[in-house]
This record gives sequence, structure tokens and C-alpha cells, in this order.
Amino acid sequence: MRAVIAWWDLDRSEQTIASLRDFLRDEAVDRFSQVRGLRLKVWISDEPTNRWGAVFLWESAQAADAPVPARAAELIGYPPTERHVFDVEATTEGAYDTVQLARLGLAFTG
Repeated sequence: MRAVIAWWDLDRSEQTIASLRDFLRDEAVDRFSQVRGLRLKVWISDEPTNRWGAVFLWESAQAADAPVPARAAELIGYPPTERHVFDVEATTEGAYDTVQLARLGLAFTG
């Protein structure tokens, strides 16, 4: 398994965290739900530093290396400011009440 973290510094972009939330709700979440080999994608933001990003969990190194939809980079206007790839040493799931992770977060509640 592989984990990937991608961050954009939005200071040079015309996009905002709010506009990128619309993008998630309107197209990105549904598109990524069809990506082969992707176990989990979590979109993240940090409003005080104006950063936007994602954490990916891939089934394999091959899946992590495969092309993915690049619409966010197209909208933002440049590739991620930072991108880090890691081997996954172990995984687990904790005890939780929310059964389904799909369509949770500020893009759907804010």
C-alpha cells in the first residue's frame, strides 16, 4: 500500500477553499469514487494558511503511480506545491458510529 499527500498553496491561484469545496460537491468526489486502486481519498484544507490538499491511500505502488484525474491542478492553475509518497506500514480502523465515509465533510455540510 502507498499513501500520498498533496498540498497546494493557494496564494497564487484564483481558486479559494470555498470554490474548491463547490468543485468537490459538483464533480470531484463522484469522479474519484471510480478510480481503480484508490482505497480512500480525504480532501483537506487549512484556511489560516490558505492551503488545500488531499491524502490518498492506494492499494499498491502501481495504483499510486497510475494517472488520476487532474482537474484540481487545472482549476488551481499549477501542480501541487508539495507532494509526498510513503509506504504504508500498517492500517487499522477504530470503533466508530458513522458507517459510510462517502460524502462527509465541510463540502457537504458547510
